Amino acid sequence: MIDKLACSIYTLGADAAEAAEAAGYESGWTSESYGTDSFTPLAWWGAKTRTMRLGTGVAQMAARAPTATAMAAMTLDRLSGGRVVVGLGLSGPQVVEGWYGMPFERPLRWTREYIAIMRDTFARERVAYDGEIYKLPVTGGTGLGRSIRPGIRDARTDIPIHLGAEGPKNISLAAEIADGWLPTNFSPEFDHWYRERLEIGFSRRPGGRPENFEVAPGVAVAFGPDVETAADELRPGIAFQVAANGAEGMNFHYNSIARLGFEEPCKEIVARFKARDRAGMAAAVPTEMVEAIALVGPPEKVQRDLETRWHDCVATTLIARTSVHHLPMLARVFAASRAACGAPVASRAENG
Repeated sequence: MIDKLACSIYTLGADAAEAAEAAGYESGWTSESYGTDSFTPLAWWGAKTRTMRLGTGVAQMAARAPTATAMAAMTLDRLSGGRVVVGLGLSGPQVVEGWYGMPFERPLRWTREYIAIMRDTFARERVAYDGEIYKLPVTGGTGLGRSIRPGIRDARTDIPIHLGAEGPKNISLAAEIADGWLPTNFSPEFDHWYRERLEIGFSRRPGGRPENFEVAPGVAVAFGPDVETAADELRPGIAFQVAANGAEGMNFHYNSIARLGFEEPCKEIVARFKARDRAGMAAAVPTEMVEAIALVGPPEKVQRDLETRWHDCVATTLIARTSVHHLPMLARVFAASRAACGAPVASRAENG
């Protein structure tokens, strides 16, 4: 059963922090690509809230050295009283090469080394690493570089690291080396496939699956008088994910949705994109595709979907991507769905 309800800060304004916490949202998550960064909004939300966890969902690895990401996380974790979760992701070649000016090469090795260096930094060890991607101190240069111990002495040494992943190998890597998985375009009907990928990673991990491994999909939510009206609100964003949010031939969002059985609609969306038909792109998103990866419709229908589909899947946290005026309704619907599935009703104190 999904235990926690969270919200995506990216879709909300700065003034929504207190409202989200008061409504019972357990955590808030940022994202970044080539606009707002992932850490600055978390600092704002951290100052406005008392108990909500603060997660990057995700911070792009190409944007910062692993020691820089660790410093940002340790700083915010200390300021917030230990509430930070670091979600990492590599993005795709369009952003990595076009925005950050780095070659998109060996993503799995890159991720593995990045997380290893962050773990060493969190542990407040002298950071020295001789990898295939990263070498600390760097080879060459003046030769004056030395291994350095982080100067923050009172941050947690076990700040959780989650991995944003859509491809099968990357999902398995999350289970092998991270503390959680942040899926995008997640469908509960594909639960068996997700569990298989995760088990591959857990089998390679010393000790197997950690007790508190978190699976926290980002899920778009739209309420409306009927399913079609609510789905219309989400079609343009899904069409953008499929056709425009990645390079042709290497669009991980396209792959993750096509994998669910929507290859032909995805091809049509891309064709409309190439024809510069934005309205046609959205119209080509079938309602079945929206319902596969999102929660849409009247409140009672959203509650029924949670009870019959989502609470039975591998997810442990639901990160809602919705508008601020939907937050209170979704919180009530989520609580009712858990109660209907036999979960104990949380007290106000437990909700913060």
